[in-house]
Amino acid sequence: MDQLELKKMNKEFVRKIKETDPAFFEELKKGQTPEFFVLSCSDSRVSPSVITQMPLGHMFVHRNIANQVDIKDESFSASLYYALKHLNVKKILIKGHTDCGGVKAAWAGLNDEELQGWLLNIQDSLPQNKNEKEVSMDELTKINILKQVARLKEHPIYIKYGTAVEIIGCLFHVESGELERVTP
Repeated sequence: MDQLELKKMNKEFVRKIKETDPAFFEELKKGQTPEFFVLSCSDSRVSPSVITQMPLGHMFVHRNIANQVDIKDESFSASLYYALKHLNVKKILIKGHTDCGGVKAAWAGLNDEELQGWLLNIQDSLPQNKNEKEVSMDELTKINILKQVARLKEHPIYIKYGTAVEIIGCLFHVESGELERVTP
């Protein structure tokens, strides 16, 4: 896809929005009041607003490989702070997905030097004893989601600004398009 195709697709997007709501973009420029702060994987197949059909302005989204909550990640911490303190989001959604390359790479022990720090973080979210039992990738991804929910509850910014904000863990099924709530 080239730049001309992107421009064409954008024009079609604008046309469709204006067709149903001519004032949509004028309203959008007035500011944002999203209900959700979303932590999602960077995977191109799992865009949070697309899979939920949420219009622009309803989700404040932070994405990284395997949807990790990392206290040392300044970008994540800044996004979380802004969402809680300035946008007053009502819910936090931590969304993983089936067929997650980050979880697969961490579980398999991928050795790419440039990914090592991040993969170690993901590995810390997964069971430490690989010989204990056969665990499916879907189970590992659910374990990862629940670990991120737990990490978020311990994050200093969440503790200071967000303890009344509900945290929801979800698994997006790439193979079916369905979103499943993940609970302990």
